[in-house]
Amino acid sequence: MKNILLPTDFSENSWNAIKYAIQFFEKEACNFYLLHVNRLSNNIMDGSPYVASEEVLEAVYTKPSKQKLRKVLKRIANNFLPNKNHRFYSLTDYDFFIESVRKHVLEKNIDIIVMGTKGASGLKKIIVGSNTGDVITKVKCTTLAVPEKAEFTKLKEIAFPTDFSLSYDIQILQPLSDMLEKHEAALRILHVSKKKANLNIEQKRNSELLDDYFNNVIHSFHYLTNAKIEDAIQCFAEIRNTDMMCMVAKNLNYFQQILFHSKVEEISYHTETPFLVLHEKN
Repeated sequence: MKNILLPTDFSENSWNAIKYAIQFFEKEACNFYLLHVNRLSNNIMDGSPYVASEEVLEAVYTKPSKQKLRKVLKRIANNFLPNKNHRFYSLTDYDFFIESVRKHVLEKNIDIIVMGTKGASGLKKIIVGSNTGDVITKVKCTTLAVPEKAEFTKLKEIAFPTDFSLSYDIQILQPLSDMLEKHEAALRILHVSKKKANLNIEQKRNSELLDDYFNNVIHSFHYLTNAKIEDAIQCFAEIRNTDMMCMVAKNLNYFQQILFHSKVEEISYHTETPFLVLHEKN
């Protein structure tokens, strides 16, 4: 049984991520946990330096959130045929979003978080200034970020950008391996360098390690040279019509070049391509 956390702010963007998750895990037994976290406003404090009582929090935050979560559950029931493999639970919390997500990841033994990303203004804004970006960078749990324009299609290809400097346990790739097997998809391992250069001994060894690790799935290696790594990845994703991107969060130097690029308005691949971010477990 897979445990999936679906944080929601009740926007259409977060609904799209919920919809994607239900379709993506259609054939797997899953517990879906819909989580809404309220930020406490100063309004209920009326400027007074006191801690609101449980009764006040229940009336102002928890009760309305529960009602909205029930509406989401009803919307799921209206849009999807009953699936005996799927169970849905609603969770409400208030105040600190990341702390709440971490708590539920631990308590519910969450395998993967599925969240929406919004705004076509670029990943930099999304990653740095949103809940999704905070989860990717601050919560040690595999996260699938679903852009607002993404529509679920049969998973045929996953692109895996890497610089072949494996500073992480190879087992971190297990969720990716599982997805490839379950969906019978192909893995495209992509190495982009800023200038033409041969792989060093360590990089060759690590590429062989990846080749061996993914020997039970269809996979291939691709090498591109481009001064702008993000442009090369965008081009690769568009030409091959990639269904998903996958990255390892710990590989931060490479990861940041892809996600924290400066001319974000020129980067469009992310607006429709979900990206999976793998984390080492504590």
